[in-house]
Amino acid sequence: MWTDTLLPLVTFAFVTSITPGPNNLMLMASGANFGFQRTIPHMLGVALGFVFMAFLMGIGLSQIFETWPRLRDVLTIFSVAYLLWLAWKIAHAAAPKEGMAAGKPLTFLQAAAFQWVNPKAWSMALTSVTLYAPDDTPLAMFFVAAVFGAVNLPSVSTWCILGREMRRVLTNPNRLRLFNWAMAGILVASLYPALL
Repeated sequence: MWTDTLLPLVTFAFVTSITPGPNNLMLMASGANFGFQRTIPHMLGVALGFVFMAFLMGIGLSQIFETWPRLRDVLTIFSVAYLLWLAWKIAHAAAPKEGMAAGKPLTFLQAAAFQWVNPKAWSMALTSVTLYAPDDTPLAMFFVAAVFGAVNLPSVSTWCILGREMRRVLTNPNRLRLFNWAMAGILVASLYPALL
């Protein structure tokens, strides 16, 4: 029974993890501004933060939204505001100085906490535990979350590597500024589904 859901779950996890979204756009921007090594805590925070969130949602957090549906609206407003703030930070990231970008990438805890205000992460977690958990036990929810995390980390790392490789082109402060503003704009555009 568990093996029946493994391939569909891995496929769903890969498609949703590799496609553009707030996490991946921020990781690409971080890779471009700070490099791969300095972005590792951010990547781990995304992957492990999502695993934790999906597990908790699977064992009952989604029932809270059924009891208090207005809480979802409050979270959506908070999420949008937080993403707009992050877009502002990306757009105004400083140009590299002496081979290293000024400022700091997100920490592990900041990236893990971000999952709770990321609309794409919420929909991924709800869908995965609803459709792919073999049963309603905590072990089944951990299975779904762990599989998702195993697929998610290499996927998000790809976006950081893409950003790092783009850094070679972004040595000019004007090009970096344009890149950062473009990433911020795409991040804001990614809010479109949440606003519907």
